[in-house]
Amino acid sequence: MIVPFNKPFHTGNELAYISESLKSNKLSGNHHYSKMVKEWMFKKHGLEGVFLTPSCTAALEMGALLLGIGPGDEVIMPSYTFTSTANAVLIFGAKPVFCEIHPKDMNIDVSKIESLITSKTKMIIPIDYAGVPCDIAEIMAIANSYGLAVMHDCAQSYGSLYKNEISGRQAHLSCYSFHDTKNFTCGEGGALVVNEAFRRERASFLMEKGTDRSRMLKGLQEKYSWVDKGSSYLLADILAAMLLSQLQAEDEIKKKRQELVNKYYDWVANLKFAQQLLVCQQDENKSSNGHIFYLILPTRNIRDRFIEKMDLSDIAAHIGYVPLHSSSMGTNLGYKTEDLPITEDLAGRIVRMPIFTGMTDDEFNYTISNATKILSSLLT
Repeated sequence: MIVPFNKPFHTGNELAYISESLKSNKLSGNHHYSKMVKEWMFKKHGLEGVFLTPSCTAALEMGALLLGIGPGDEVIMPSYTFTSTANAVLIFGAKPVFCEIHPKDMNIDVSKIESLITSKTKMIIPIDYAGVPCDIAEIMAIANSYGLAVMHDCAQSYGSLYKNEISGRQAHLSCYSFHDTKNFTCGEGGALVVNEAFRRERASFLMEKGTDRSRMLKGLQEKYSWVDKGSSYLLADILAAMLLSQLQAEDEIKKKRQELVNKYYDWVANLKFAQQLLVCQQDENKSSNGHIFYLILPTRNIRDRFIEKMDLSDIAAHIGYVPLHSSSMGTNLGYKTEDLPITEDLAGRIVRMPIFTGMTDDEFNYTISNATKILSSLLT
């Protein structure tokens, strides 16, 4: 049996919606299906100020542009994140300032943020690793006390809940990913959520190549012209058609993935060597969308050998991120591996287990059966 790391889930409505989009002859952004997606996100989660983008990377860049991030600015973020989080500010001339993560959930360690704030700090970008919400209320409290902006990188957490509200409604800006590897996908896609209403009109200018075309479409003026900076931050409507079919199946997708995560938790709890393994600590204020299940093994060597042996059994288990501070770009920015010892240690021991919405019982049982044998040989 071959168990992939990820497999995109098909709801059954994708082809019908894409076909309707094709028939409309309006395939570019901000047409029928884009509007339907935004209406659905508002109906389901109360999300307003949603701008559908070609990727979460584009959403992060658009957000940084909207907030005026530029040369001389510093932006605090975890080192344990994807490159897009840092590149979104680096391309505008700002400096990413890397913060430690907390072993409880691999998210930014809130207790370490204040010590990194300087007169140059302009923004904080926390992420939701594995779909588990970060401690956003505490982060917002710090940001508000220092007059800082918060752009929440929710690439992995669409549908996750923080205190019974979707993760992404609490920060000034939030960004989602609908990439092929995410729970809800249109192949490539994302969204910037502008929670501050006064920023939304300018966001529409940035999205439309720096033009006020949105005002013309609303009938507020006869022509549109160049009024601001901007780029093409528009998701094609034909991709929005696919995305709508995915978001409409959110409850089904979340239920299946959360069941898999719970089965992984039960499996670990019943291992005789469970005390040698770390897993994400569950929090009653946070409900994950079941994006990832990971283990943190005792050493990097054991982690690497585990992945190699799983691969020999045709089971795809992966490492997490290579910390940005110790990457070649991080080194170019002046960071050293030893600057963030907790991040470096955890990143070297983490392994992500295969999980996807359509994972069968046979695939899951084959995975944990082989994983049990391999871990037993490595840990006992």
